[in-house]
Amino acid sequence: MNSLVYAAADADQMDVAPWVWYLTIGLMAAVLLFDVFIIARRPHVPSTKEVSVALAAYVGAAVLFGLGVWWFTKDAHGAKFMTEYYAGWLTEYSLSIDNLFIFLLIMARFAVPEKLQQSALLIGIIIAIVLRGIFIAVGAAAINNFAWVFYIFGAFLIYTAVKLAKEGEGDDDEYEENRFMKFVEKRFPATKEYDGAKLFTKVDGKKLATPMFIVIMALGTTDLLFALDSIPAIFGLTKDPYLVLTANLFALMGLRQLYFLIGGLLKRLVYLSLGLAVLLAFIGVKLVLHAMHENELPFINGGEHIEWAPDIPISVSLGAIVLILGVTTVASLLKTRKDDKAATPSA
Repeated sequence: MNSLVYAAADADQMDVAPWVWYLTIGLMAAVLLFDVFIIARRPHVPSTKEVSVALAAYVGAAVLFGLGVWWFTKDAHGAKFMTEYYAGWLTEYSLSIDNLFIFLLIMARFAVPEKLQQSALLIGIIIAIVLRGIFIAVGAAAINNFAWVFYIFGAFLIYTAVKLAKEGEGDDDEYEENRFMKFVEKRFPATKEYDGAKLFTKVDGKKLATPMFIVIMALGTTDLLFALDSIPAIFGLTKDPYLVLTANLFALMGLRQLYFLIGGLLKRLVYLSLGLAVLLAFIGVKLVLHAMHENELPFINGGEHIEWAPDIPISVSLGAIVLILGVTTVASLLKTRKDDKAATPSA
Protein backbone atom coordinates (compact mmCIF):
# COMPACT_ATOMS: atom_id res chain seq x y z
CA MET A 1 0.00 0.00 0.00
CA ASN A 2 1.68 3.19 -1.21
CA SER A 3 -0.73 5.63 0.41
CA LEU A 4 0.39 7.43 3.54
CA VAL A 5 -3.18 7.28 4.74
CA TYR A 6 -5.64 4.59 3.73
CA ALA A 7 -8.95 3.11 4.80
CA ALA A 8 -9.29 0.28 7.27
CA ALA A 9 -11.17 -2.82 6.25
CA ASP A 10 -14.43 -1.70 7.85
CA ALA A 11 -14.23 1.75 6.20
CA ASP A 12 -15.04 3.43 9.55
CA GLN A 13 -11.49 4.56 10.27
CA MET A 14 -8.39 5.41 8.29
CA ASP A 15 -5.15 3.58 8.96
CA VAL A 16 -2.82 6.54 9.50
CA ALA A 17 0.92 5.93 9.68
CA PRO A 18 2.36 6.92 13.09
CA TRP A 19 4.76 9.44 11.54
CA VAL A 20 1.79 11.21 9.92
CA TRP A 21 0.29 11.69 13.40
CA TYR A 22 3.61 13.05 14.68
CA LEU A 23 4.04 15.34 11.67
CA THR A 24 0.50 16.73 11.98
CA ILE A 25 0.82 17.45 15.70
CA GLY A 26 4.34 18.83 15.17
CA LEU A 27 3.24 21.26 12.45
CA MET A 28 0.30 22.48 14.53
CA ALA A 29 2.58 22.97 17.54
CA ALA A 30 5.07 24.89 15.39
CA VAL A 31 2.36 27.25 14.17
CA LEU A 32 1.18 27.87 17.72
CA LEU A 33 4.73 28.44 18.98
CA PHE A 34 5.32 30.91 16.16
CA ASP A 35 2.15 32.74 17.20
CA VAL A 36 3.27 32.76 20.84
CA PHE A 37 6.71 34.13 19.91
CA ILE A 38 5.33 36.93 17.71
CA ILE A 39 2.60 38.01 20.12
CA ALA A 40 4.85 37.79 23.18
CA ARG A 41 7.35 40.13 21.55
CA ARG A 42 4.77 42.62 20.36
CA PRO A 43 1.41 42.66 22.20
CA HIS A 44 -0.97 44.77 20.12
CA VAL A 45 -4.51 45.18 18.88
CA PRO A 46 -4.57 43.41 15.49
CA SER A 47 -5.82 45.29 12.45
CA THR A 48 -8.72 44.05 10.36
CA LYS A 49 -6.31 43.28 7.51
CA GLU A 50 -4.03 41.29 9.81
CA VAL A 51 -6.77 39.04 11.20
CA SER A 52 -8.48 38.70 7.81
CA VAL A 53 -5.30 37.45 6.13
CA ALA A 54 -4.52 35.05 8.98
CA LEU A 55 -8.10 33.73 9.11
CA ALA A 56 -8.18 33.25 5.34
CA ALA A 57 -4.94 31.27 5.61
CA TYR A 58 -6.33 29.01 8.35
CA VAL A 59 -9.62 28.43 6.52
CA GLY A 60 -7.77 27.80 3.26
CA ALA A 61 -5.47 25.30 4.99
CA ALA A 62 -8.50 23.53 6.49
CA VAL A 63 -10.15 23.23 3.07
CA LEU A 64 -6.94 22.00 1.44
CA PHE A 65 -6.50 19.44 4.21
CA GLY A 66 -9.93 18.00 3.41
CA LEU A 67 -8.90 17.65 -0.23
CA GLY A 68 -5.68 16.00 0.95
CA VAL A 69 -7.73 13.45 2.91
CA TRP A 70 -9.59 12.62 -0.28
CA TRP A 71 -6.39 12.41 -2.35
CA PHE A 72 -4.60 10.00 -0.05
CA THR A 73 -7.67 7.79 0.44
CA LYS A 74 -9.30 8.15 -2.96
CA ASP A 75 -8.84 4.46 -3.72
CA ALA A 76 -10.51 3.47 -0.45
CA HIS A 77 -13.59 5.48 0.54
CA GLY A 78 -11.82 8.83 0.04
CA ALA A 79 -15.01 10.80 -0.62
CA LYS A 80 -16.56 9.41 2.56
CA PHE A 81 -13.64 10.44 4.76
CA MET A 82 -13.39 13.85 3.13
CA THR A 83 -17.10 14.46 3.75
CA GLU A 84 -16.76 13.31 7.36
CA TYR A 85 -13.87 15.73 7.88
CA TYR A 86 -15.74 18.70 6.39
CA ALA A 87 -18.89 17.89 8.39
CA GLY A 88 -16.85 17.66 11.58
CA TRP A 89 -14.88 20.83 10.86
CA LEU A 90 -18.01 22.86 10.09
CA THR A 91 -19.71 21.58 13.24
CA GLU A 92 -16.71 22.36 15.45
CA TYR A 93 -16.30 25.77 13.83
CA SER A 94 -19.95 26.69 14.35
CA LEU A 95 -19.83 25.58 17.99
CA SER A 96 -16.60 27.57 18.42
CA ILE A 97 -18.41 30.70 17.24
CA ASP A 98 -20.78 30.26 20.17
CA ASN A 99 -17.67 30.12 22.39
CA LEU A 100 -16.64 33.55 21.13
CA PHE A 101 -19.64 35.21 22.74
CA ILE A 102 -18.59 33.80 26.13
CA PHE A 103 -15.01 34.89 25.44
CA LEU A 104 -16.25 38.44 24.87
CA LEU A 105 -18.08 38.35 28.20
CA ILE A 106 -14.96 37.04 29.98
CA MET A 107 -12.83 39.83 28.50
CA ALA A 108 -15.38 42.40 29.63
CA ARG A 109 -15.79 40.82 33.07
CA PHE A 110 -12.05 41.01 33.82
CA ALA A 111 -11.49 44.29 31.91
CA VAL A 112 -8.68 42.83 29.80
CA PRO A 113 -6.73 45.61 28.00
CA GLU A 114 -7.25 45.32 24.25
CA LYS A 115 -3.54 44.86 23.47
CA LEU A 116 -3.38 41.88 25.87
CA GLN A 117 -6.48 40.08 24.56
CA GLN A 118 -4.51 38.26 21.83
CA SER A 119 -2.11 36.80 24.41
CA ALA A 120 -4.96 35.70 26.68
CA LEU A 121 -6.84 34.08 23.82
CA LEU A 122 -3.80 32.30 22.43
CA ILE A 123 -2.75 30.71 25.72
CA GLY A 124 -6.37 29.84 26.51
CA ILE A 125 -6.70 28.15 23.12
CA ILE A 126 -3.48 26.16 23.67
CA ILE A 127 -4.90 24.89 26.97
CA ALA A 128 -8.15 24.01 25.18
CA ILE A 129 -6.28 22.06 22.47
CA VAL A 130 -4.44 19.97 25.08
CA LEU A 131 -7.63 19.25 27.03
CA ARG A 132 -9.57 18.39 23.87
CA GLY A 133 -6.78 16.03 22.81
CA ILE A 134 -7.29 14.12 26.06
CA PHE A 135 -11.07 14.08 25.51
CA ILE A 136 -10.64 12.77 21.97
CA ALA A 137 -8.34 9.96 23.11
CA VAL A 138 -10.83 8.91 25.80
CA GLY A 139 -13.79 9.19 23.40
CA ALA A 140 -12.04 7.14 20.69
CA ALA A 141 -11.20 4.40 23.19
CA ALA A 142 -14.78 4.36 24.45
CA ILE A 143 -16.47 4.01 21.04
CA ASN A 144 -13.97 1.37 19.90
CA ASN A 145 -14.69 -0.82 22.91
CA PHE A 146 -18.27 0.01 23.82
CA ALA A 147 -20.75 0.60 20.99
CA TRP A 148 -23.47 1.46 23.52
CA VAL A 149 -21.65 4.70 24.38
CA PHE A 150 -23.43 6.21 21.36
CA TYR A 151 -26.68 5.97 23.32
CA ILE A 152 -25.10 8.15 26.02
CA PHE A 153 -23.58 10.61 23.55
CA GLY A 154 -26.87 10.91 21.66
CA ALA A 155 -29.00 11.41 24.75
CA PHE A 156 -26.55 13.99 26.12
CA LEU A 157 -26.59 15.98 22.87
CA ILE A 158 -30.40 15.99 22.74
CA TYR A 159 -30.51 17.15 26.37
CA THR A 160 -27.94 19.86 25.60
CA ALA A 161 -29.93 20.96 22.54
CA VAL A 162 -33.11 21.42 24.59
CA LYS A 163 -31.17 23.32 27.26
CA LEU A 164 -29.46 25.53 24.67
CA ALA A 165 -32.76 26.32 22.95
CA LYS A 166 -34.30 27.41 26.26
CA GLU A 167 -31.28 29.53 27.15
CA GLY A 168 -31.42 31.13 23.71
CA GLU A 169 -34.84 32.55 24.55
CA GLY A 170 -33.28 34.85 27.13
CA ASP A 171 -30.71 37.61 26.80
CA ASP A 172 -27.87 36.76 29.16
CA ASP A 173 -25.07 39.33 28.89
CA GLU A 174 -23.19 38.38 32.04
CA TYR A 175 -20.44 35.83 32.49
CA GLU A 176 -21.21 33.35 35.26
CA GLU A 177 -18.10 31.76 36.77
CA ASN A 178 -18.03 27.98 37.10
CA ARG A 179 -17.03 26.25 40.34
CA PHE A 180 -13.49 25.65 39.17
CA MET A 181 -12.98 29.36 38.54
CA LYS A 182 -14.33 30.25 41.97
CA PHE A 183 -11.82 27.76 43.45
CA VAL A 184 -8.97 29.28 41.41
CA GLU A 185 -9.77 32.80 42.55
CA LYS A 186 -9.81 31.69 46.19
CA ARG A 187 -6.68 29.51 45.88
CA PHE A 188 -4.58 32.08 43.97
CA PRO A 189 -4.73 35.59 45.44
CA ALA A 190 -4.41 38.01 42.52
CA THR A 191 -3.45 41.60 42.02
CA LYS A 192 -5.96 44.10 40.68
CA GLU A 193 -3.58 45.40 38.02
CA TYR A 194 -2.25 43.68 34.89
CA ASP A 195 1.52 43.31 34.51
CA GLY A 196 1.72 42.99 30.77
CA ALA A 197 1.09 39.40 29.70
CA LYS A 198 2.69 37.98 32.85
CA LEU A 199 0.71 35.34 34.75
CA PHE A 200 2.42 36.04 38.08
CA THR A 201 4.10 39.09 39.57
CA LYS A 202 5.71 40.13 42.84
CA VAL A 203 4.13 42.71 45.14
CA ASP A 204 6.02 43.63 48.33
CA GLY A 205 8.14 40.51 47.87
CA LYS A 206 5.08 38.24 47.65
CA LYS A 207 4.33 36.26 44.48
CA LEU A 208 0.76 36.85 43.33
CA ALA A 209 -1.29 35.82 40.32
CA THR A 210 -2.18 38.58 37.88
CA PRO A 211 -5.67 39.03 36.39
CA MET A 212 -4.20 37.53 33.19
CA PHE A 213 -3.78 34.16 34.95
CA ILE A 214 -7.43 34.20 36.03
CA VAL A 215 -8.57 35.16 32.52
CA ILE A 216 -6.60 32.35 30.87
CA MET A 217 -8.01 29.81 33.32
CA ALA A 218 -11.51 31.13 32.57
CA LEU A 219 -10.98 30.83 28.80
CA GLY A 220 -9.49 27.33 29.01
CA THR A 221 -12.08 25.86 31.38
CA THR A 222 -14.96 27.49 29.52
CA ASP A 223 -13.81 25.87 26.27
CA LEU A 224 -13.48 22.56 28.11
CA LEU A 225 -17.16 22.80 29.09
CA PHE A 226 -18.04 23.44 25.45
CA ALA A 227 -15.97 20.39 24.50
CA LEU A 228 -18.40 18.25 26.48
CA ASP A 229 -20.87 19.03 23.67
CA SER A 230 -18.60 19.29 20.66
CA ILE A 231 -16.56 16.09 21.10
CA PRO A 232 -19.62 13.78 21.27
CA ALA A 233 -21.08 15.75 18.35
CA ILE A 234 -18.12 15.17 16.05
CA PHE A 235 -17.91 11.50 17.00
CA GLY A 236 -21.47 11.35 15.71
CA LEU A 237 -20.12 12.36 12.31
CA THR A 238 -16.93 10.31 12.15
CA LYS A 239 -15.40 7.50 14.17
CA ASP A 240 -11.92 8.30 12.96
CA PRO A 241 -9.79 9.87 15.75
CA TYR A 242 -7.38 11.46 13.25
CA LEU A 243 -10.23 13.32 11.54
CA VAL A 244 -11.72 14.28 14.91
CA LEU A 245 -8.38 15.71 16.06
CA THR A 246 -7.60 17.63 12.86
CA ALA A 247 -11.13 19.04 12.59
CA ASN A 248 -10.82 20.34 16.17
CA LEU A 249 -7.34 21.74 15.56
CA PHE A 250 -8.38 23.66 12.45
CA ALA A 251 -11.51 24.97 14.20
CA LEU A 252 -9.50 26.25 17.17
CA MET A 253 -6.49 27.53 15.23
CA GLY A 254 -8.44 30.38 13.62
CA LEU A 255 -10.57 31.16 16.66
CA ARG A 256 -8.39 34.04 17.86
CA GLN A 257 -8.60 35.85 14.52
CA LEU A 258 -12.32 35.18 14.33
CA TYR A 259 -12.75 36.77 17.76
CA PHE A 260 -11.37 40.10 16.54
CA LEU A 261 -13.02 39.95 13.13
CA ILE A 262 -16.65 39.21 13.97
CA GLY A 263 -17.01 40.48 17.52
CA GLY A 264 -19.70 42.91 16.41
CA LEU A 265 -21.36 40.38 14.11
CA LEU A 266 -22.00 37.99 17.02
CA LYS A 267 -24.58 40.42 18.36
CA ARG A 268 -26.41 40.15 15.05
CA LEU A 269 -26.56 36.33 15.07
CA VAL A 270 -29.64 36.41 17.29
CA TYR A 271 -30.73 32.89 16.33
CA LEU A 272 -27.28 31.31 16.80
CA SER A 273 -28.21 29.43 19.98
CA LEU A 274 -31.40 28.12 18.39
CA GLY A 275 -29.52 27.04 15.25
CA LEU A 276 -26.85 25.24 17.25
CA ALA A 277 -29.59 23.59 19.32
CA VAL A 278 -31.15 22.19 16.12
CA LEU A 279 -27.70 21.08 14.93
CA LEU A 280 -26.92 19.25 18.19
CA ALA A 281 -30.39 17.68 18.27
CA PHE A 282 -29.93 16.39 14.71
CA ILE A 283 -26.55 14.82 15.55
CA GLY A 284 -27.97 13.46 18.81
CA VAL A 285 -30.79 11.70 16.96
CA LYS A 286 -28.26 10.40 14.42
CA LEU A 287 -26.17 8.95 17.26
CA VAL A 288 -29.15 7.25 18.89
CA LEU A 289 -30.24 5.75 15.55
CA HIS A 290 -26.69 4.53 14.95
CA ALA A 291 -26.58 2.98 18.42
CA MET A 292 -29.88 1.22 17.71
CA HIS A 293 -28.59 0.01 14.35
CA GLU A 294 -25.47 -1.43 16.04
CA ASN A 295 -27.27 -2.39 19.25
CA GLU A 296 -25.68 -5.05 21.46
CA LEU A 297 -27.32 -4.25 24.80
CA PRO A 298 -29.16 -7.38 26.01
CA PHE A 299 -32.11 -5.44 27.49
CA ILE A 300 -32.84 -3.70 24.16
CA ASN A 301 -34.31 -5.88 21.40
CA GLY A 302 -32.77 -8.94 23.05
CA GLY A 303 -29.26 -7.72 22.25
CA GLU A 304 -29.92 -7.86 18.50
CA HIS A 305 -29.34 -5.09 15.98
CA ILE A 306 -32.46 -3.00 15.31
CA GLU A 307 -32.55 -3.28 11.53
CA TRP A 308 -35.33 -0.73 10.95
CA ALA A 309 -33.27 2.05 12.58
CA PRO A 310 -31.70 3.97 9.67
CA ASP A 311 -28.02 4.87 9.72
CA ILE A 312 -28.01 8.42 8.35
CA PRO A 313 -25.35 8.74 5.57
CA ILE A 314 -22.58 11.28 6.11
CA SER A 315 -23.54 13.09 2.90
CA VAL A 316 -27.00 13.75 4.36
CA SER A 317 -25.41 14.91 7.60
CA LEU A 318 -23.15 17.38 5.79
CA GLY A 319 -26.10 18.72 3.81
CA ALA A 320 -28.16 19.14 6.99
CA ILE A 321 -25.30 20.96 8.74
CA VAL A 322 -24.83 23.41 5.87
CA LEU A 323 -28.60 23.98 5.64
CA ILE A 324 -29.03 24.55 9.40
CA LEU A 325 -26.11 26.98 9.60
CA GLY A 326 -27.18 28.80 6.43
CA VAL A 327 -30.79 29.25 7.56
CA THR A 328 -29.61 30.36 11.03
CA THR A 329 -27.31 33.03 9.59
CA VAL A 330 -29.77 34.38 7.02
CA ALA A 331 -32.70 34.43 9.48
CA SER A 332 -30.55 36.19 12.10
CA LEU A 333 -29.39 38.91 9.70
CA LEU A 334 -32.92 39.47 8.38
CA LYS A 335 -34.23 39.76 11.96
CA THR A 336 -31.59 42.27 13.04
CA ARG A 337 -32.08 44.31 9.86
CA LYS A 338 -35.82 44.43 10.52
CA ASP A 339 -35.22 45.45 14.13
CA ASP A 340 -32.78 48.17 13.06
CA LYS A 341 -35.35 49.61 10.64
CA ALA A 342 -38.06 49.52 13.31
CA ALA A 343 -35.76 51.32 15.77
CA THR A 344 -34.84 54.04 13.27
CA PRO A 345 -37.28 56.96 13.53
CA SER A 346 -38.93 57.81 10.25
CA ALA A 347 -38.16 61.23 8.78
